[in-house]
Amino acid sequence: MENEMRAGPATGEVCPPLADDLLRGAEAIAVFVFGHAKHRRKVYYYASDAKVRLPVFRIGNVICARKSRLMEWIKFQEVNL
Repeated sequence: MENEMRAGPATGEVCPPLADDLLRGAEAIAVFVFGHAKHRRKVYYYASDAKVRLPVFRIGNVICARKSRLMEWIKFQEVNL
């Protein structure tokens, strides 16, 4: 079941399981975006107070993000300088 792919609901395209795309916690997001867990405060800042906000959401009290959505957001930021 690890390597099983599932079809997307609307398109029928094969996509990886959601768990492979999900980052849970500010530390995990900081490692993915900034390269080190010590930047987790930046994640909280960019998730709430910054002019340009990170695309994050909460599951209970845990801040979460999708890797794929973060990559899209970064590409968008690069194009719109």
